[in-house]
Amino acid sequence: MPARTRAIFLTLIGLAALIAAAAITMLMQPKSPALPSPITPAFALTDQDGKRVTEADFRGKYMVVFFGFTNCPDVCPLTLQKLADVLADIPETAKKLTVVLISVDPERDTPEKLKAYTGYFSPDFRALTGSGAEIEAVLKTFKAYARKVPLPESALGYTMDHSSFIYLYGPDGAFVTAFDPGAAPEKLAADLQQNVK
Repeated sequence: MPARTRAIFLTLIGLAALIAAAAITMLMQPKSPALPSPITPAFALTDQDGKRVTEADFRGKYMVVFFGFTNCPDVCPLTLQKLADVLADIPETAKKLTVVLISVDPERDTPEKLKAYTGYFSPDFRALTGSGAEIEAVLKTFKAYARKVPLPESALGYTMDHSSFIYLYGPDGAFVTAFDPGAAPEKLAADLQQNVK
């Protein structure tokens, strides 16, 4: 085989190996959860001050919605702290929005408990709860889910498994986008600044 032909042949083999390696790497990487499709927010719940509110009470500002519960051991406090830290770094954007935690554990999350919990992260965060039926209705509206998981060996008795997307709505109540709570703070900050005008 001539030297030039051999060089081309080896180059092609090398390219094929690189493409195969890249394909294997992509297949092995964990996939990001699919972001939910647009949702129209609709709810009638009780806020952290015991006042009945609907989605209309949040008109005029962007609304960031996150589902969680006060006994959550990891995702909920980490996400709320991330939101608090990110908003502290982008104060001009933070002025234009309201963070709202909707409890998926109405059995234990009273308005008073929610007020103390969200206040730990930011005094500006809002929290909502309601009856079991009201929370179920809200979950359906947002295409979110939550279910009770028994913990027979724990004093808590149970925990909650739930979806954890961060939803963003515009001042008019229209769905804007949703964020993966696992996103790096820098990306979340950039995405909020891009979408909150």
